Amino acid sequence: QVQLVESGGGLVQPGGSLRLSCSASGRTLSTYVLGWFRRAPGNEREFVASIARSGGRTYYADSVKGRFTISRDNTKNTVYLQMNSLSPEDTAVYYCAATSIPLSNAVVTTVRNFNSWGQGTQVTVSS
Repeated sequence: QVQLVESGGGLVQPGGSLRLSCSASGRTLSTYVLGWFRRAPGNEREFVASIARSGGRTYYADSVKGRFTISRDNTKNTVYLQMNSLSPEDTAVYYCAATSIPLSNAVVTTVRNFNSWGQGTQVTVSS
């Protein structure tokens, strides 16, 4: 299994931007489909974005499409989430996740299908 650690969270004003990073150790991320999820206060963990092993295919939740961008750098063993035009509704703990799938162009969007998780990083959007 791969160990994941998120970073880059913090407090930003509405309309601002933030870039989250998730670094892996133990195994190379090139063999994993990666995803970002978030959990807002009082809510269940929800899907945000996913990226295929090759990085050639991405998928986003409707709530973040056009504002967030997921990317990966397999040489650095890191996945990123660039968040733009942030609103208070984006306030949540953000988690990165990984799962091993032997398909280079597959994306995964459900919590149940990810087997490695980071501890999360807090993102607070407030004025």
